[in-house]
Amino acid sequence: MKIQNVAVIGTGILGTQIAIQAACHNYIVTVFDIDAASFGRVLERLKIRMQNSSRQPTIPWPQMKKGARRVKQCASLKEAVAGADLVIEAVPEDLALKRKVFKQLDILTPRKAILATNSSSIPVSRMEKATGRPEKCLNIHFYSLDQGRNIVDVMGGTRTLPGIIKTGKEWVQSIGCIPLTVKKEILGFCFNRIWRAIKREALYMWAGGYVDFRDVDRGWMNWSGMSPGPFGLMDGVGLDVVYDIEMVYYKESGDPKDRPPKALKAMINRGELGVKTGKGFYTYPDPEFRRPGFLKASS
Repeated sequence: MKIQNVAVIGTGILGTQIAIQAACHNYIVTVFDIDAASFGRVLERLKIRMQNSSRQPTIPWPQMKKGARRVKQCASLKEAVAGADLVIEAVPEDLALKRKVFKQLDILTPRKAILATNSSSIPVSRMEKATGRPEKCLNIHFYSLDQGRNIVDVMGGTRTLPGIIKTGKEWVQSIGCIPLTVKKEILGFCFNRIWRAIKREALYMWAGGYVDFRDVDRGWMNWSGMSPGPFGLMDGVGLDVVYDIEMVYYKESGDPKDRPPKALKAMINRGELGVKTGKGFYTYPDPEFRRPGFLKASS
């Protein structure tokens, strides 16, 4: 199967990046979001995120802006997926919502189309039953392309054909990314499960009053040579998104240790979501971790 037309449903921080990455690699790209202003608003957020990172993005900002202009923003879901070979769902991390979207996609997309989810943690097997094509369903999970993280988890469902997985991996490679193949279904996939373990421990230590979040980030930045640290990274993702992902793990295990801390929920209730609201653990667009002397200062 040859992929030429790509549709991205949901233009949050990841959906927008996926669409632009594909457009910059000469794919015909359409997007749809119930919030028509989302794409443009997120593009500006990406600019701020890139300014506050020491990492090079997969696509430089000038090229990203050009790629964004090639993305067709559609007024309806039907219009966005009408000619799609590959559809990537990138809506919030809510299983009921994702199943609803997959059901709509199954009705509206051509029968040849692959249906993929960019879910950060949920296996596609939990969505495939909402379609009549479980053999063409995939997890294709991206990370922060604007931070140069061009790895992508690729995992099939219970009936995904080997050829569909192969096609998905080849498409990932064609847009300058590295597929991380998950051979056996697991919640959280490949690297995201590793990153999740870091998030959980960082949030636990902060919420329990064991450490200041800045010192966690200082330790990370010093040890890894990367900026920002875990809390700065969570600000970039969006603390509401982080909370929703952690709740997926908690609902799966039922283990109280997996439940995201109340202190994180309190921040979300105050509207402190990170970069997108200007305040999270840090304040933006001039976060403390970017200032001279941050690594030397003690909390």
